[in-house]
Formats: sequence, C-alpha cells, structure tokens
Amino acid sequence: MLLKWMLKMIVIENLNKSFGGLRAVNDASMTIKAGSITGLIGPNGAGKTTLFNVIAGHYKPNSGSVYLEGRDITGMAPHELFKQRLLRTFQIPHEFTTLTVRENLMMVPDEQPGESLLNTWLRPQVVRNHEKKILTKADEVIEFLEISHIANELAGNLSGGQKKLLELGRTMMVDARVVFLDEVGAGVNRTLLRKIGDAILRLRDERNYTFCLIEHDMDFISRICDHVICMAEGAVMAEGTAEEIKSNPDVIEAYLGSGQKSKRYTK
Repeated sequence: MLLKWMLKMIVIENLNKSFGGLRAVNDASMTIKAGSITGLIGPNGAGKTTLFNVIAGHYKPNSGSVYLEGRDITGMAPHELFKQRLLRTFQIPHEFTTLTVRENLMMVPDEQPGESLLNTWLRPQVVRNHEKKILTKADEVIEFLEISHIANELAGNLSGGQKKLLELGRTMMVDARVVFLDEVGAGVNRTLLRKIGDAILRLRDERNYTFCLIEHDMDFISRICDHVICMAEGAVMAEGTAEEIKSNPDVIEAYLGSGQKSKRYTK
C-alpha cells in the first residue's frame, strides 16, 4: 500500500463540484508528483480555480476524493490544511496593505505566544524569544527572494509582481510542502516574472517544494513546469510535457487556438 503512494504528493480521484445546474469540475482525476512543478492550463471557465478551491478546502466537493501523501483530506478546512503545510495563493494577492513586507511575513506562522494577552503579561521573555525567531525566519525569506530593498515598504505600495513574490514568501514562513499558485504571472512584468520563476525553481530544487500553478503564459509554463495538465469544461482533457501539450490538436483547438499554433507554439 505504501508503494502506491510513493512520490505522489496529491492524488485527485473523480472529483466533482457543481453550483446549481453548472458542473464546474467534472469527474476530474490527476496526480501531482512530490517535488514537481505542475502547470494547470485551460480556457476561462474550464474549472481550474474551482478545482484549486476544492483541493484547498474553500469548497466541499459533491463527490470524489483528494489525497495528500495517501491521506484523505477531502473537505478539510483551509486552516486544517495549513497545519499540513498545504497552501494556496490567489490571483489577487491578499496582503496586509498597512503592514511592511517584513511584518506581512511575520504574521504568517500560527499559534504565536504573543497572540495571547496573558503571555504578554506573564511570559514576556517567551514572547520576545519567539518573535526574534520569526524575525530571523522572515529575514531569511527576504534574502532568499532578493527583496531586501522593499523589506520595510508597506505591502499596499508594492507592484503586482512584488506582491506575488510576497505571497511566495509567505508560503516559505511555514516551510510549505505543496503550494497551489493561481495565475502567478497575471499583471506581472517580464523581469519580475522571471525572478518569480527562478524562486519557484529554487524552492523545488533546494527545498523540495511541490508546486501546482494555474497560468496562461505558455512560455512561463514551458520554462518551469515538469508536467502540464489541460482542463476544459471541468474535465481533464490532456496531460504531458509542455511540448506535448502545445502540439496536441485537441488542446490547440480548445485552448491555444488554431490560429496561434503557427505563430507562437511551433518553432
């Protein structure tokens, strides 16, 4: 039984999610390997974000199962999955706009002793020691992401790309095992997108993170993803390497567009 789950971080089996008469996720099954970067593509309305929301506990599925390293996590709440170090970011970052980048990072770890008024009164040294530890961790993340120049900037003043880097940094504050990234490239300039891609690759290679990301930029997908899954109408249409997906006639017709094949997706 253990052998069945080796190298499998996330396994999704026959997942369904409907809203009224609309089936947003339609009998979807897929596997995300441990230590991989998986790209999830598809036209708008394909069910990609709904799938992420079901996996991350924001929606409960109508049927089907989600497994994390062989353990059934179907329907678990986001805060429970957070403790399992499964995290999900959003297309629109959810930063604390009036806090600095460093302070945003320090807010991430849960069950901090300083959150208790009694601890601040009765155990002030414990609170100070823990805050020092978190500060050290935040500064390590800032250095890793090469964002020291904005460490003291209010998060609300950041550009779209800088906010995406901050979102990535927040996952690092709890040493995430698997991270679901929703349109990491949306509204991000090419220079920052390359920096984000470099950070994702380093986290995979140096810290064994597992990533699954929704993205429309096929150049970005081709550069960093080991495996690509294409969804359409709530179902998995095709999967393979980026090159295999880009040359798949069904994917071209449903998503990439037949007119784009010769212009962008062939050499």
